[in-house]
Amino acid sequence: MQDPNHSPPSPDAIEPVVHDLLEHLGEDPTREGLLRTPHRVAKAMRFLTSGYQVDMERLLNQAVFDEPGADEMVVVRDVEVFSLCEHHLLPFIGKAHVAYLPAGKIVGLSKIPRIIDAFARRLQVQERLTIQIAHAIEEALQPKGVGVIIEARHLCMMMRGVEKQNSLATTSCMLGRFKSDAKTRAEFLNLTGRRYGGPL
Repeated sequence: MQDPNHSPPSPDAIEPVVHDLLEHLGEDPTREGLLRTPHRVAKAMRFLTSGYQVDMERLLNQAVFDEPGADEMVVVRDVEVFSLCEHHLLPFIGKAHVAYLPAGKIVGLSKIPRIIDAFARRLQVQERLTIQIAHAIEEALQPKGVGVIIEARHLCMMMRGVEKQNSLATTSCMLGRFKSDAKTRAEFLNLTGRRYGGPL
């Protein structure tokens, strides 16, 4: 679903803000290397926050199919995730593993990475991102269950603060059978290279 509270960022509004930021950092925005920086940053921020403009119904249009015989787990793993931490506007980078148990409907496999991108291209926290992906799939397919795991490294931890370069944050959201049935959850964890009973 498109976020009604966010309109596309205007480059005319972003560029002077970046120009002022460079000055406040003690730089000279008029020097050769920085002349186009406000424009480049504005363009990058429009892309990195483009998920606010995604309409989930339009994204999934004609990609949800009736498939009454499908009842085995569908897993899409190791989907690259790039997002911006809303606390410091620094990137976090990792992988998402997504699974669902069909209940008469399936979705085109290429749409799952697109769902991930739609929520990742916003100012985010990893916990919320994980939940949003799971609930979007649940709403679109009404499956028997959904499981989402995200593993990511946060530059706000690696470049500043505690400066722990090897830290990895893992979050999960389990819905339906993935939450209530240990065997379903164990199958998902096994298919994503995890051992049941171990930490997520």
